[in-house]
Amino acid sequence: MQDTALTIAGFAVGLPHLLFAAGGFGLGLLVAGVSRRRGQAERIAAETFAADQAMEVERRLVEIGRLQAEMTGRMKAMAEVFGSRQADLARGLSERLDGLGARLGTTLGDTTRATAESLSALAERLAVIDRAQQGITALSSGVGRLEAILSNKQARGAFGQGRMEAIVADALPIGAYEFQATLSTGVRPDCLIRLGGEAPPLAVDAKFPLEGWSAMREAGSAEARDRAMQLFRRDVIRHVADIREKYLLPGETHDVAFLFVPSEAIFADLHEHFSEVVQRAHRARVVIVSPSLLLLAIQVVQSIGRDEAIRSQAHAIQREVGALGDDVARLVERVAKLQAHFAQTTRDLDQIAISADKVVRRAGRIEALDLEADAPALPRLVGE
Repeated sequence: MQDTALTIAGFAVGLPHLLFAAGGFGLGLLVAGVSRRRGQAERIAAETFAADQAMEVERRLVEIGRLQAEMTGRMKAMAEVFGSRQADLARGLSERLDGLGARLGTTLGDTTRATAESLSALAERLAVIDRAQQGITALSSGVGRLEAILSNKQARGAFGQGRMEAIVADALPIGAYEFQATLSTGVRPDCLIRLGGEAPPLAVDAKFPLEGWSAMREAGSAEARDRAMQLFRRDVIRHVADIREKYLLPGETHDVAFLFVPSEAIFADLHEHFSEVVQRAHRARVVIVSPSLLLLAIQVVQSIGRDEAIRSQAHAIQREVGALGDDVARLVERVAKLQAHFAQTTRDLDQIAISADKVVRRAGRIEALDLEADAPALPRLVGE
């Protein structure tokens, strides 16, 4: 197939035709006509293209206008929707903020009340702590005074004597004890407790040796502590021996004496570390007692006194019980006699009731009689 160079009046003119025409006379005219036709065709094509482009542009402008109108409507709808949504959002946000403010106000109020209560409780606890601190301070000063007392032998003796006297005076009635009583040998025990009856009184000593114990507590080394323990053991054994010699008088005092220790801590240390001293004191019939044990011993003494009083009055009780038995026997006899009298009275009353009944019946028959002269005599009733 030949290539078409151009189209003239609906005829396709190929390249060979052009070459052939170029060889003739009318080559120039042909070229000029072809060029003019070609320019016209191009102009027509350009105008057609321009018209098509203009139509396409107009069509697109119309489409763009339509789309813009639709977009404007949609934007208006969206604006309305956004406006309503924004109002709803603002209203909901306002309601939530109001609720949140109310809850925050309630929470803050509750928190404020709870904080006030906590601060009040804290203030009360601080007041309690302050009072406890004052008590501790007073106790510390008291401990300091106690240490000062225990460091002085005379003050220590007065302290033990005072504690012992307070316990005895609180537990026993007046007349059941005597402080600083003088024995036949001239010695004066710190207290004599009367047991009641013919039992001899019980001697109590309150001068417990504490020099060795104080040295033992203040010892800074093991050697010093051992020496203090030996000193304390020797002093206690010696004091026990003195009590046995001075206060255990046959027939005048009880065969057991009390050695009063004014501190429970000292009593516990004594039983924990010096049990052999305690056993030796027991064999010497000297009982080492703390304040609590002294009170318990006094209660036991009271029980012994009551038992002794009961035993001393046992014969009188037996005599009264025998007399009471005789009275009961006489009462039983007299009650039996009274019952017999009551039985006889009951029988007499029954006979009286029978006689009264007979009298009533006889009176009734008498009322029913016909008092005529020739009336026959009435027959006697059976049993009359």
